[in-house]
Amino acid sequence: MRASRTHSDLLPREELAVDVPEAAVRLLGCTVVSDTPEGAVAVRLVEVEVYRGADDPASHSFRGRTARNGVMFGPAGHLYVYFVYGMHFCANISALEDGEAGAVLLRAGEVVSDLAVARARRPTARRDDDLAKGPARLASLLGLGREHNGVDVTDPTSPVRLLAAPPVDPALVRAGPRVGVAAAHELPWRFWLDGSPAVSPYRPGRGAPITSTGLGR
Repeated sequence: MRASRTHSDLLPREELAVDVPEAAVRLLGCTVVSDTPEGAVAVRLVEVEVYRGADDPASHSFRGRTARNGVMFGPAGHLYVYFVYGMHFCANISALEDGEAGAVLLRAGEVVSDLAVARARRPTARRDDDLAKGPARLASLLGLGREHNGVDVTDPTSPVRLLAAPPVDPALVRAGPRVGVAAAHELPWRFWLDGSPAVSPYRPGRGAPITSTGLGR
């Protein structure tokens, strides 16, 4: 896949400057392209997860703005990348209006670029469906680290870009509880595309529900 550098291919910032669940569903089906040392890698997003501000105790921004979570406070369309468990990075895209905290965790994607490049980046993956299954694998495949925190994915000159796609059919969208979250576990703020083999397995946090619901039905 050729790395796109035109404004017309990118998802406009205003489509992300909305409430985070709406931004999350809009991201489904869109493609994240990252320039890596091995070449451009692109994944079509099939699973995302919502984190908001002061009303979401599971969010990094729950207790206010800090040096770490500043990107969550806007403007929309920027990468919020953080290191977790002393092991790996996770990547989010900021949402809402500038000054309001919210971000969408990129949980899983399907590779839509050169598979040879993707396999070179993640040689331990057993199957192609596993290359970007889960937020740590997705970030690793795209080569995202601390240096990408704050990158504007709506900028055609950015090393990481968000390509637009038509909104997905609501009948294909599923919603359920967030993975491994103990606080506010009742919120159905994980969204995924039904039938995608790249969607990551659900692991409940303490007391989390196991049910999921469809949208648009």
